[in-house]
Amino acid sequence: MSQINRREFIRVLAAGGAASAFPAVARAAAKARVVVIGGGYGGATAAKYLKLLDPAIEVTLIEPNKSYTSCPLSNEVIAGYRDIKTLQVGYDGLRKHGVEVVQDLVTGIDRAARTVTTQGGRKLGYDAMVMSPGVEFHFEGIEGYSEALVDRFPHAWKAGPQTLLLKKQLEAMPDGGKFVIVVPPGPFRCPPGPYERASLVASYLKHHGKTKSKIIIMDANDSHSKKGLFQQAWKKLYGFEKEGLGTHGMIEWVKGAEGGKVVKLDAKTKTVSSDFVDIKADVLNIIPPHKAGKIAVASDLAKADGWCKVVPMTMASAEDEAIYTIGDSCVAGEMALYGNPDANFDMPKSAHIAMTQAKVAAAAIVAKVNGLPAPQPYYANTCYSIVDEGYGFSVAHLYRVENGTFKYIKEGSGISPVKMPDNSEVPALYRKLEAEYADGWLRNVMADAFG
Repeated sequence: MSQINRREFIRVLAAGGAASAFPAVARAAAKARVVVIGGGYGGATAAKYLKLLDPAIEVTLIEPNKSYTSCPLSNEVIAGYRDIKTLQVGYDGLRKHGVEVVQDLVTGIDRAARTVTTQGGRKLGYDAMVMSPGVEFHFEGIEGYSEALVDRFPHAWKAGPQTLLLKKQLEAMPDGGKFVIVVPPGPFRCPPGPYERASLVASYLKHHGKTKSKIIIMDANDSHSKKGLFQQAWKKLYGFEKEGLGTHGMIEWVKGAEGGKVVKLDAKTKTVSSDFVDIKADVLNIIPPHKAGKIAVASDLAKADGWCKVVPMTMASAEDEAIYTIGDSCVAGEMALYGNPDANFDMPKSAHIAMTQAKVAAAAIVAKVNGLPAPQPYYANTCYSIVDEGYGFSVAHLYRVENGTFKYIKEGSGISPVKMPDNSEVPALYRKLEAEYADGWLRNVMADAFG
């Protein structure tokens, strides 16, 4: 077998995602077995790019569901602006690339023996593993709340049946009702998600004549992603004036320091309580606190804080060099103040970041298999938020690795403007185009991950 030229390997890694960009690696790749756990954006991308970079590597993706439903843009389903079918995709695209897709649940990992066991009785060996199980919810933070109540008070933070259930509850809510969103302490999946949801619920109510209704965001945090942009949109569209309860407008946001952290639930009366206030809801959307996926915790890959630490150069687990932990289960950064727009050193738990991490992990695995050093990684995130039909905005973040740590890159990163450079209002066309770009972004990332 001929030896791979390092310069050629790095060149093809930089070339992008097309299978035709990797002929040199395809001709001379070494054999290895890689198991990928989890078939979301991160896991699917990792499986696909491993095969694109080195078709001779055996790649097995283990995922309990037949298809995947995207969380990004699922709030549009709740508001009636999108059919959930547009968010659903199967795994035939991965199979066409040569990935073995196993519909099963991983129940155990023997890290010493490098084997994986499944609920269906399979046992698979691996030389490297990509761990991408997403998040698990923890229900013990609110007195009176438990997992048994999720069908009464849906979180809809894993898209699918819960999304449709919350949509149905919103549609049945009377004019003058209260839609209460309980936001957990960060970090959590999709930092702007609760505030986008509040916006689109308000949009639904406004366009269906239920203008006496209220959306109350009970937030355990004191700030949030894209706060300036959201509050500007709320003022323009939904009568928002200022933060706090009892204020004018359809949306009310209560931060943690002013009573936003919910500590108790009376399930019988649909009443949530903080140390400051009791609020009775007509529709109650409790988003539980997040931690790393169950199998990551069970495999001792998560630290005491519940999240998995990684090696920035490769996304390898800090606990096991043969396992690459990507996506929502990992913490990539120094845990800067969550939600602080001036402290964007942590990578958000987003689909785009999961896919970037997946590509870095795939490249690192292929390099290691072929006796090459890992390429220099760069990480990118793009996140769109929709606040009304034809009104969107976005944020983009870039990261590199310096001296073995993640470094946020201000140059090239950015956020949609609140005002134009001359301090004038941002044209409506600008916001409309961003809403259209969001749909294009979704179609592109789904094709990149699953196609």
